[in-house]
Amino acid sequence: MGDDEGRTVSVSNHEVLPLLGQVAEAVSGAIGWARPALVGADPVVRRSEHADFQANAALALARRARARPADLAADLAAALDGGPIEAVEVSGPGFLNIRVPDASIWGQVAARLRSTRLGVGSPDDGRRTVVDYSAPNIAKEMHVGHLRTTIIGDSLARVLGFLGADVIRQNHLGDWGTQFGMLIQYLDEHPAAAWHSDELSAGISAVSALDELYKTARAEFDADPAFADRSRRRVVDLQSGDPATLAMWKEIVAESEKAFRVIYDRLGVLLRPEDSVGESFYNPLLADTVDELVRAGLAAGSEGALVIFSEEVAGPDGKPVPLMVRKRDGGYGYDTTDLATIRYRVHDLKAARLLYVTDSRQALHFRMVFAAARRMGWLTDGLEAEHVPFGTVLGKDGRPFRTRAGGTVRLMDLLDEAVARARAVVAEKNPELPAADLDQIAELAGIGAVKYADLATSRLKDYVFDPDRMVSLNGNTGVYLQYAHARIRSILRKAGDPEAAVDPGVAPEPAERALALELDGYGATLAEVGATLEPHRLCGYLYELARDFTAFYESCRVLDAAEPVRGNRLALCQLTARTLGHGLSLLGITAPERM
Repeated sequence: MGDDEGRTVSVSNHEVLPLLGQVAEAVSGAIGWARPALVGADPVVRRSEHADFQANAALALARRARARPADLAADLAAALDGGPIEAVEVSGPGFLNIRVPDASIWGQVAARLRSTRLGVGSPDDGRRTVVDYSAPNIAKEMHVGHLRTTIIGDSLARVLGFLGADVIRQNHLGDWGTQFGMLIQYLDEHPAAAWHSDELSAGISAVSALDELYKTARAEFDADPAFADRSRRRVVDLQSGDPATLAMWKEIVAESEKAFRVIYDRLGVLLRPEDSVGESFYNPLLADTVDELVRAGLAAGSEGALVIFSEEVAGPDGKPVPLMVRKRDGGYGYDTTDLATIRYRVHDLKAARLLYVTDSRQALHFRMVFAAARRMGWLTDGLEAEHVPFGTVLGKDGRPFRTRAGGTVRLMDLLDEAVARARAVVAEKNPELPAADLDQIAELAGIGAVKYADLATSRLKDYVFDPDRMVSLNGNTGVYLQYAHARIRSILRKAGDPEAAVDPGVAPEPAERALALELDGYGATLAEVGATLEPHRLCGYLYELARDFTAFYESCRVLDAAEPVRGNRLALCQLTARTLGHGLSLLGITAPERM
């Protein structure tokens, strides 16, 4: 292997510099040589349909260089002699069409296969990052509204962790407040009410029973002033640490978390019990948080309450919008808890980046909370806090997804429906499949379909929950990618799963070249997801990769090809399978060996 290809050699988990990066460096060098005053300018290198890569720097820089784009492009082409570039030609008004050597193409394939990380670097380099996601309410069932925060948050945690961040997952449970006084008082007065998991019939979770009991308690609270008074006293008991009240509260939390765990396990979500840090955890920290805000002169009295007036957000009357730090009755709300949360995560967890994966409707709230934390000095220039918003899940009618009766859709029911649709599709394609295998594949395909449909949509957009489309074997779906992975693994099993042996002297066919260049872009795609926090970019990449593999397999014989062509093509199969499988795992989706 020559000097130029030597730059791509990877040992174990070392980063492999993509060909696009190598070409960009070469074009940057050419810009500096041809026009020293433009050193450091963006070389504007992209993949191209007309060549391996295209550089558009000449068009972007012509005015600054005081030259015609075509003339500047000709000067750059003259400077691009050798290195990672085999051929370059000026096209159109000043495009540079660039081709890299065949040996470099195969060198990248071999290097990525040798790397335990597929040649992807870890640019985050241990940056401690808190990802706050899912956050269901204790004693209430998880519903469709929890789907996107859970799936998007988990994928981002996976991607950022792979890119080298020290990720701390946080499940900010709604486990504190007046509703628990009401529920605990009702359970205390109705000891025969069944809500423990060992008291319930199959198919009914403790959290489902608690949800119904809370609705009953709420109705009694509204109808019976005496019960309402007893419930309020019970809230005081809970907040003051009354042993009996606290014990029942802990039981409610434990039973709820047990029910959440069933859904998390089914979704393959990485949240664990130790990641649950609910509102109750921050309750003892609220008074100190408020005292610090007052001492700093940030919080001020307003009509009996304590508030922070925004410096950047005004209401319809033109007056600053207040952030409620302490209510008139001395109580605290979400604003105070979220400020205490930032304070704790920065000071105690030593986080450098805070990500909040929540509904886009909370954008103003987080904007004001982050601004207050910066004014307070908890968020300094070296610390990032970012709201990661997402759109709504819609029904086929284009409205927020509801049951036929107009109620909220239980998350478990939604997953059951997707798995049932996937089972029908798989059974139709494989009618001889044993029932146990069919059930296993349907579960993987159905859950994967739900997650992929969510992640493949730009998180800022709403999307329609359509199980029939989600489980389709055609188009940009999770099932299509799972089948693509299983298909490649089948090819490799038939070949005996040989060790990869790449011969850089073989001239690649156009379809081989296209697939290899697509594989070479995996690391750049992940870096883009890490920077933009947009998992749909990874979904789009994996879909294009699967399509490129299909085009390759349809035009290039693999198993009966002669050596060394066969070895190179099997290497492409191996690298594609590994990349597809790894990419799906970062989305939180299983890549089956067989389907």
